Amino acid sequence: MADWLSDTAFAGWARAPLAGDASSRLYTRLTGPDGETAMLMEDPSGEAARTRFTRIADHLRSLGLCAPQTHAARPGSGDAVLSDLGVLTLAAHLETTPKDETSAYIAVTDLLIALHRHAAPAWLEPLTPERGAEMLAPLASHYAPGFDLTEPQEALHRALETFGTGPAVLAHRDFHAENLIWRADHTGLDRIGLLDFQDAVAAPPAYDLASLTRDCRRDLSPGVADAITDHYAAATGTDRERLARAIAVWAVQRNLRILGVFARLAADRGKPGYLDLLPRVWRHIQTDLAHPDLGDLAQSLRALPAPENRP
Repeated sequence: MADWLSDTAFAGWARAPLAGDASSRLYTRLTGPDGETAMLMEDPSGEAARTRFTRIADHLRSLGLCAPQTHAARPGSGDAVLSDLGVLTLAAHLETTPKDETSAYIAVTDLLIALHRHAAPAWLEPLTPERGAEMLAPLASHYAPGFDLTEPQEALHRALETFGTGPAVLAHRDFHAENLIWRADHTGLDRIGLLDFQDAVAAPPAYDLASLTRDCRRDLSPGVADAITDHYAAATGTDRERLARAIAVWAVQRNLRILGVFARLAADRGKPGYLDLLPRVWRHIQTDLAHPDLGDLAQSLRALPAPENRP
């Protein structure tokens, strides 16, 4: 890595590794002699993954959103030097300034509204109801080994097909407060920096709204999720009840998968801290399964154990 950087404008810059996340990517903040900064991304997935990241970032910036620009890339690898969007995540900002929670989340919702004015690029993989049901596989492989997915997958497919469809927009897929950079010195759409969007798909608008309002890592204050839904529905002319139902069904799909993914991270990658997040994920699932139109889906999951009762 040092040899590669020595041939770029970032040779000799000081390095400060950043804390890792659920992915295998590593990030290091680079600081130049005059205090300027950049972000070194090392992605073992390789050049194709890095190219995809850059393509999505370029697309987001073309829509007026704040996403990193690639300054340099290591040929044949997933390594790149990116523009540094800032150090303060929305989650960290709200820890120190909780009074900003509703207004900050409304600002994030405005970002989604702007993004959803545009159809998803044709080159993004579609997240169809069939694919959404298939993605429950980690639930049976790692969260509850031996759990029969047949009935839940069929019920989820029906629910997504009935209640979860909508125009295909770019869905970040991990759209939550720790993946959003709060840029207090900026205004409008530039106030929020986007990170970790490399797994983006083409999905209905409700998907990222589900990710935002059913955060696996922090509890939103009472009324904030409803304020997000109300604001989005009013601004887009969407029927509020239909939107809330679509958010609920995609939230169940997403969080059932997350139960399995977090259990896999703990078991296979030595990250037991993810098990501490399972109770919150479980609560989100139970809340959304209580929606009156999701009774069949709830019934199909009756044998799924709560985190404290896992085998």
